[in-house]
Amino acid sequence: MRRSIASMSMLLPLMSRRHCFALSAVGVLLFSLLGAGCGSHVDSSPAAAVTRNVQVVVVQPGVVERSITVTGSLAAKDQATLGAKVAGRLHQVLVDLGSQVRAGDVLARMQPRDYELREQQAKAAWSQARARLGLPLEGDSDKVDLDKSTIVLEATAILEEARKNRERILKLSAQGISSQSEVEGVEASYQVAINKFQEAMQSARERKAILEERRAEYDLATQQLKDTEVRAPFDGVIAERKASPGEFLPVSAAIVTLVRTDPIRLRLEVPERDAGRVAVGQQVRLTVEGLTNLHNGAIDRLSPSISAENRMLVVESDLKNPGDLRPGLFVRGEIVLSESTNAIVLPREAIWSFAGIEKIFIASNGVAVDRPIVTARPKGDRIEILSGGALGDQVILNPGSLRRGDLIKVTDTVAFPPSTR
Repeated sequence: MRRSIASMSMLLPLMSRRHCFALSAVGVLLFSLLGAGCGSHVDSSPAAAVTRNVQVVVVQPGVVERSITVTGSLAAKDQATLGAKVAGRLHQVLVDLGSQVRAGDVLARMQPRDYELREQQAKAAWSQARARLGLPLEGDSDKVDLDKSTIVLEATAILEEARKNRERILKLSAQGISSQSEVEGVEASYQVAINKFQEAMQSARERKAILEERRAEYDLATQQLKDTEVRAPFDGVIAERKASPGEFLPVSAAIVTLVRTDPIRLRLEVPERDAGRVAVGQQVRLTVEGLTNLHNGAIDRLSPSISAENRMLVVESDLKNPGDLRPGLFVRGEIVLSESTNAIVLPREAIWSFAGIEKIFIASNGVAVDRPIVTARPKGDRIEILSGGALGDQVILNPGSLRRGDLIKVTDTVAFPPSTR
């Protein structure tokens, strides 16, 4: 070996620098091999086996919820843009953005003077119509007996007088006292009295119809005066103010926008592949973007069709609003589809995972035995084992660098609740 190295040393001056570097590396390698061959003997036998202390959890049957995760948003239960039912100049706006109101509260007022005058005018015409039928000027009831109206009573009296004269003349004529001309005269007078009575009844009916018309006009004027006030149709919060005092507004021009936020409406979008598993009454858990509270509800309504635009099924739920939920917030929801009993559930720390491969290690007669598994979507600190696990297995926690066949000693059995509700 020494002769070889000496020979190589003599050749080095004759070679290029690059070749020298290569040969130097070879020389170093040979020297290392020489040293290894000449040095003391290294023990290459495997190290003595080490027993590792482990904790295990015993697989027990549990109850697992089948659920899907969806996204959506919150919307107001009711939303209304409110305006006055009459035209006029806006007199007052009593609320502003964020104002809490109750049903029936006055939100705004139009200038009422014009409508007060119209009401007075309509009331005067109504009183006049009552007087023509013999009713008092004031009163809530317009019920009238046409036979007792002034015009009908007069016509009735004339008719009664004509009837009596006719009967008297007819008796005298039968006795040969009255002439034929007198009989014809009373007959004509009687017929005229009948016509006048009928005309009086017709006139009374017309006056009654006019009375009803005047009453309707008065009620309309009264209602228009009330409509100068804009009132809240339901409990809610003012979301927008759209007009200011002094503006002249046409009928139904927007003044404020009112929203009902309790209950608040949850609107979720379910992918088409999961739409067939969703039904009314299923429980919903949701978290709101930016908030930490967990809210619970149930599906109240389902859309009858899948959206052609995004292939989603829209579902809705009405939620009690504790005060932190606002229309427009983005939410993530979890719809509970069903429950599965006798499921195998393990803590996350019992699962060994690398490069998409998952497995567990079982403690079996003091030896670690690995077993490939298939898992479902994790739920908190729990993972359901769909295949590869068996009830009663002692699964090693935190397997880390554990390998198949390693010697182990179970030092503790950890209690683990298998339910994932």
